[in-house]
Amino acid sequence: MPLSEHEQRVLEEIERALSADDPKFAATVRSIDPRIYRRRRYLRSLCAGVLGILLVPVGLIIRQTVVIALGAVVAMAALVYAGAIWRRGRRRLGRSVPRSPKPRGRFMHRLEERWNRRRENPT
Repeated sequence: MPLSEHEQRVLEEIERALSADDPKFAATVRSIDPRIYRRRRYLRSLCAGVLGILLVPVGLIIRQTVVIALGAVVAMAALVYAGAIWRRGRRRLGRSVPRSPKPRGRFMHRLEERWNRRRENPT
């Protein structure tokens, strides 16, 4: 949602005050690229996924079900985290995750047809 003119003016005023107050911090904040943080998060999730996948065979070798379960949980958590990063990034780029209206399945369609036939032709 775009900001109103008043909100934009207030934001610019805050930016100017911050630049005057602490120019070093303001320069640091301006130079931050969100894509770098997104790549780092992907890298973290990749490392966690690899660690989780490696824990499973290690647990099998040392015959510890706790290590196997931990590896599976870590791998799944890394996958979920990577998916959340991807969805969040698409929303910020203005391309929300497409959600189509729930189509009526064939099953419900058949039930409705049967119901309508019974109402029209009671026997």
